[in-house]
Amino acid sequence: MIMKITLKDGSVKEYAQPMSIYDIAADLSEGLARVACAGEVDGEVKDLRTVLDGDCSLQILTANDPAGLRVVRHTASHVMAEAVKRLFPEAKVTIGPAIDEGFYYDFDAAPFSREDLDRIEAEMKKIIKEGHELKRFTLPRAEAIKFMEERNEPYKVELIRDLPEDAEISFYDQGGFVDLCAGPHLMSTKNIKAYKLTSSSMAYWRGDSNRAQLQRIYGTAFQKKEELEAYLEHLEDIKKRDHNKLGREMQLFTTVDVIGQGLPLILPKGTKMIMKMQRWIEDLEDKEWGYVRTKTPLMAKSDLYKMSGHWDHYKEGMFVLGDEEKDKEVLALRPMTCPFQYFCYKNTQHSYRDLPIRYGETSTLFRNEDSGEMHGLTRVRQFTISEGHLIVRPDQMVQEFKDCLAHAKYCLSVLGVEEDVTYHLSKWDPNNREKYIGEPEIWEETEGHIRQMLQELEIPFTEDVGEAAFYGPKVDINAKNVYGKEDTMITIQWDALLAEQFDMYYVDANGDKVRPYIIHRTSMGCYERTLAWLIEKYAGKFPTWLCPEQVRILPISEKYEAYAEEVRKELARNDIDVTVDNRSEKIGFKIREARLDKLPYMLVVGQQEAENGTVSVRSRFAGDEGVKPVQTFIDQICEEIRTKAIRREEAQEK
Repeated sequence: MIMKITLKDGSVKEYAQPMSIYDIAADLSEGLARVACAGEVDGEVKDLRTVLDGDCSLQILTANDPAGLRVVRHTASHVMAEAVKRLFPEAKVTIGPAIDEGFYYDFDAAPFSREDLDRIEAEMKKIIKEGHELKRFTLPRAEAIKFMEERNEPYKVELIRDLPEDAEISFYDQGGFVDLCAGPHLMSTKNIKAYKLTSSSMAYWRGDSNRAQLQRIYGTAFQKKEELEAYLEHLEDIKKRDHNKLGREMQLFTTVDVIGQGLPLILPKGTKMIMKMQRWIEDLEDKEWGYVRTKTPLMAKSDLYKMSGHWDHYKEGMFVLGDEEKDKEVLALRPMTCPFQYFCYKNTQHSYRDLPIRYGETSTLFRNEDSGEMHGLTRVRQFTISEGHLIVRPDQMVQEFKDCLAHAKYCLSVLGVEEDVTYHLSKWDPNNREKYIGEPEIWEETEGHIRQMLQELEIPFTEDVGEAAFYGPKVDINAKNVYGKEDTMITIQWDALLAEQFDMYYVDANGDKVRPYIIHRTSMGCYERTLAWLIEKYAGKFPTWLCPEQVRILPISEKYEAYAEEVRKELARNDIDVTVDNRSEKIGFKIREARLDKLPYMLVVGQQEAENGTVSVRSRFAGDEGVKPVQTFIDQICEEIRTKAIRREEAQEK
């Protein structure tokens, strides 16, 4: 029998006997075998030890291939686990996968300090130098359970017990340290060339906050030291952009332990930025997009949430005030505004001619997030959102939904982040019927409408099963933070079901009562999360219109303070956020501080400027912009603010 192996370039190699992927790589090139990490066989990544015994396609993967680099990182996670067990024998191992930026491993152990990570790195170096071969072996399920029980690794035992009775369980042995793993792995620990442990944090076993708290160590690995160094430089830039650090340094927000986790204090500068975004969105909705504004309560009786279905599907995420068994009336802080706005609609009978009705509200909402999920401004327990609900006739639904998508894209474009998002069709999970209301036919129809719309608009998207709201599918517009974690920024939901539960109707042309459809949407999403996004996007160097301080006037000496005040008043009359630095400091010092504060503009004034009614303009975009008449500068900056422009030089500095 001749085995035919089709290689990446289309050529075919023939072998008269079964061959391992590693042996085929060595037959092709000794150099290729030395750098090989794994093989991709008919599209599936396989261990180099895998023996091929039939016709197939094969690509030899190296660390230059994303899948090959994941193998390097997965092996590094096992080396790290062995180092931890050597240094902390009482630690229990759990899982340690490769991820996009590197790898992690979770341990049941005491928290790890930076000094601990340095010790673990040093121990990893010893293990790598020892050059242990990684050997794969398998055991039947019962023997695998006993094997891990004897090693006192309860988390591995639990993982094995969750596998089918007839499963054959694979392990990897690297010089005595044995780990439960499906692989693939490198041939030897010595093939790990460059690695770094980057951080540690708390995690929950299997992501369940009711299970054990574990300690997670993050790391990364590359084939070349230069690649690692470049990545570590990238990490340093990330730390500088991290909104949780930079936002505090810029005095945009803070948190206080006695107030509570997930309850940030938005400081004056951050408040001004949120106010600017809020006024912009409200003006768009009210003056251009045809919305009417409501103001509804921050809490309601449990009866309302039972009517909407949130009590059954979302109660664990709500702040409930009272006890149903003890109190006559139980209230809950609202996690959403939709049922309140439904009753605004129901307050008056509506004709088909009245629709669509677009309700908008700047809503403060409350969600009982897990403590391990909260971070800075991106995930909090109280937040404010540009929320809206459109009550429409079925024949209006598609166009109104498209308009909501267009409005979201416009907002993203103005903020300068349109290229940073991904679109997701969030669908129901037919295998989890308890999570959703409505019949399968309705879900299939509504998901089909959204899919067709996205395709017609030529918006690239992915489909995510199980991510829909309990009452309907949605489009989620997501973005990643500097650490690569993805959050939903804007949501647009199709709802063909809740009108029935709230007995909402309109009177059609024949005088019959008809159920409307509902669109749940946000124009820009959560203001706090958007502020965090913008801090990281611009590294604090915001577009001028968003800056809490747009101009700082710097008099050369106290003799020119009066003129500086005249200029300030004139700018302020034109709605420019301006201050004067009257400190008894040298002008060079004042300019450096203004740069550190990431201000768009500085106006230096002295004798010449006072005599001529001018200002010497310096900006973070072009440096020294020369001397200009005060009115000329006002006209230019007002136009920049009015158009919400992002100057090209600023975009290059982001």
